[in-house]
Amino acid sequence: MAFDDPISRRRFLGGVAASAATPWMSAAAGSATTPPGSKATGELTQLGAVEAVALLSRGELSAVEYARALLDQCEAGRSLNAFITLRPEQVLAAARECDRRRQAGERLGPLHGLPIPIKDSVNTAELPTSAGTPALRHFQPREDAPLVHALRQAGAIVLGKTNLHELSYGYTSNNHAYGAIHNPYDPSRIPGGSSGGTGAAIASRMAPLGVAEDTEGSIRVPAALCGIAGFRPTTGRYPTHGCVPISPLFDQVGPHARAVADLLLFDSAVTGSSTSTPLPGSLKGVRLGVIRAFWFSGLDSEVEQVTAAALDKLQRAGVELVEGELPQLPHFIELVTDPVQNHDVKPSLTRYLAEFHTGVSFEELLAQASPDVQRMIRPAITPGAHDFVPEAQYEEIVRVHLPGLRAMYKEYFARSGAAAIVFPATILPAPKIGEEDMEVEVRGRRMPLDEAMSRNIAPGSTTGLPGLVLPAGLTASGLPVALEFDGPAGSDRSVLALGLALEAALGKLPPPRVLART
Repeated sequence: MAFDDPISRRRFLGGVAASAATPWMSAAAGSATTPPGSKATGELTQLGAVEAVALLSRGELSAVEYARALLDQCEAGRSLNAFITLRPEQVLAAARECDRRRQAGERLGPLHGLPIPIKDSVNTAELPTSAGTPALRHFQPREDAPLVHALRQAGAIVLGKTNLHELSYGYTSNNHAYGAIHNPYDPSRIPGGSSGGTGAAIASRMAPLGVAEDTEGSIRVPAALCGIAGFRPTTGRYPTHGCVPISPLFDQVGPHARAVADLLLFDSAVTGSSTSTPLPGSLKGVRLGVIRAFWFSGLDSEVEQVTAAALDKLQRAGVELVEGELPQLPHFIELVTDPVQNHDVKPSLTRYLAEFHTGVSFEELLAQASPDVQRMIRPAITPGAHDFVPEAQYEEIVRVHLPGLRAMYKEYFARSGAAAIVFPATILPAPKIGEEDMEVEVRGRRMPLDEAMSRNIAPGSTTGLPGLVLPAGLTASGLPVALEFDGPAGSDRSVLALGLALEAALGKLPPPRVLART
């Protein structure tokens, strides 16, 4: 984790210590002199967003003290490298303003005093937005992205900017410019990508709720590998303007959290929906679609075992698994998923760089990008190269194939009566850092790591469906395995409400055993 200059580690700790001058608002929360790492601080970092906001809004917890506890946790987990930019003094100043507003009796928003880490591909006016790439290292947007503005209006504090796979172009978050992000459950392994920093921060209790971004799995893969909940909404539900793009057809921001109730809180704050959290309903009679030929084939043996046990739990809770087929799905994904991104990446990035006055051209951006990212992007933008998509082909995708894919899903949900399709989010657990340039072997089959990470997760984002990832269990070596639940387009609140019951049946994972420390 990089603490933004000129704030050194000593200044960080000094700022945290100074914040203790503000007394606790509740004796149960501890005292102002409680040292870092104490039980009280540990308990604060375990709070979910709903719980924390309730305490903060009632004045039973000072926003400064809560921010101090989270910043101390960020320092404890510094070696996970979850953040690119973190300015503790700025966070504490915002927290003091939250306390002032509450004490003055001003109207408080649904996220009052909650520090939220933001993926460093989302524009923030007070912090640089690097997209994890060298050419944008010093880019300072003039204003917040609409999503960040909505979060601030709801009372949230920007905790910092999280590390990511460079330009969001990969699944490992082994960023060659800013350093690899480490998985809190095993720091020798990847956290998933591209939103690996937000996933690692939430899993390691640096914050209860964070902002990620997903074009083809970048919310859901880190959620799956880090053992947390992640939600990619129906494409377009949350504003993506002011976010470093890949494709306007697929890009979508969304939240990471450790509880579905916190995902619902995020959705309410951003969309203006009801802020009341429903109680978990009964799963009796809930129909979940199972398409084994696509999503369950060739799974890692431990992923298969954990998935089977999790589905058994859901069935015992009353879920009806509805077996079915989508024989055209592989064909549509081949025609649409990669070609759209390959076509859109250059014009989308070119527009972003110009609109937000970065002072960097697309050519300069790519020339300074790390070699691994260049190897992925150059074949997509070079006429005649194997990944280049001509305009005629792209027009056919947008006019024929993408609508055909969406129609296939719509017909499936209408025919099956399934509330969602369930499947293992990834086909193997988190690999070791540094394996991204190698093939992995899954049940005797060799494949690129990107394929292993993306195969199951790509259809939902390509189609634009709401997708909820929940932890399903741990492998024998303690690595998280997750299920994804994809619902019909537009069914976001229903999927999240269902998620409360699914979460109750599946249970939550134990926290990472050891926080990596400097």
